[in-house]
Amino acid sequence: MWSVFRSLFGKKPEDGRKILPAGDCALVVEFGNEINEALNRKVQCLNEKVAAAHVKGIVETVPTFRSLMVTYDPSEISFEQLKKELSGISVEESAGQETPHHVVEIPVCYGGSYGEDLKDVAAHAGLTEEEVIELHSSVDYNIYMLGFLPGFPYLGGLDPKLFTPRLDNPRTKIPEGSVGIGGEQTGIYPLESPGGWRLIGRTPLKLYDPDREQPFLYQAGDYIRFVPITAEEYEAYL
Repeated sequence: MWSVFRSLFGKKPEDGRKILPAGDCALVVEFGNEINEALNRKVQCLNEKVAAAHVKGIVETVPTFRSLMVTYDPSEISFEQLKKELSGISVEESAGQETPHHVVEIPVCYGGSYGEDLKDVAAHAGLTEEEVIELHSSVDYNIYMLGFLPGFPYLGGLDPKLFTPRLDNPRTKIPEGSVGIGGEQTGIYPLESPGGWRLIGRTPLKLYDPDREQPFLYQAGDYIRFVPITAEEYEAYL
């Protein structure tokens, strides 16, 4: 009985993945318990290959930091069948290759009324506000996953000099488009929302629009580069 259980729910292929049930119509493929780019590349690679395979019965895939959730129609494919399909998809070769990545440029007006915590982030880092802006806008940030809000990108690649604790008392209202730093991560609030991240700027772009053919401007696996703009340029976008 134990060997049967392990074959269905606990067996790890050579790449370290573990496939677990998530309710009666979804499963999760886990690759580890860390947040790092190499592990996330495996998740993104599997997600791309699953989409290309057109496996009958798969309804949706949701990539996260370290795992891929796959929802399916049990009337078309069973857990065991889907587990076998996913176990046969290799991610090692592709995950280890450096391939050109899709970069989405996001214009940001930093500081002032657009990013009222920029001065605090600069003080915490022992930098000037201009140095914070330069560091923050000089990196292509990997989008590990979308979550919390529709289109909220959890980004990897923030310079350690900019790591800043979240607010002790979260704000009840953060403007749409606000760019923030929370601990070791940076991200963008696509909708007005409560939140505890330090606000350093704001983008005039509408990141999420359910009426657009493509509601999101980016997806997990893409990269974001922040481009500094002036207040006048910000207003011109509106």
